[in-house]
Amino acid sequence: MRQRDPQAWRRLTELYGPLVYHWGRRHGLSAEDASDLTQEVFSAVAGAIERFLHSPEQGTFRGWLWTIARNKLRDHFRRETDREEAVGGTEAWLRLSSIPEIWSDESHDVTDLGELQRLFQRALDRVRCEFEDRTWQAFWLSTVEQQHTDDIAKSLGLSANSVRQAKSRVLRRLRRELGD
Repeated sequence: MRQRDPQAWRRLTELYGPLVYHWGRRHGLSAEDASDLTQEVFSAVAGAIERFLHSPEQGTFRGWLWTIARNKLRDHFRRETDREEAVGGTEAWLRLSSIPEIWSDESHDVTDLGELQRLFQRALDRVRCEFEDRTWQAFWLSTVEQQHTDDIAKSLGLSANSVRQAKSRVLRRLRRELGD
């Protein structure tokens, strides 16, 4: 992405675009505003990708992305507040009370389990074609189905060490794909 590779940017937006859109909808944006938010977030990412550092101290890519999205959400609500005419009554109170007061810095606080599962599924779908069937099966059986390594090795005709290596290779590739 830092080299402005169009393929890398396409992969990034396909993988994380639905998540950013979800964040916008979860915070009360209309479908159109959530789409605008997604564009604004990726525009900001394009301008700031050089400064992103992945490390335990700096955090994950998803956490960084949430920070950008949170700031764009705040900008959106500030703009909306500036445009609205002051009115009173129950309707105004209900509208004000629907605006989130504080957003957590933690991305897992704003991403429900279903949306995270969809993100991981998109990543799995993207990397699946890069591995041989037995490698993928060893990964899937050990990681997803949590079968014992020796049982997997026997059923696939592999050594236990090969099963562990397959799992490690696929997980390493998924971490690269997700940026975490």
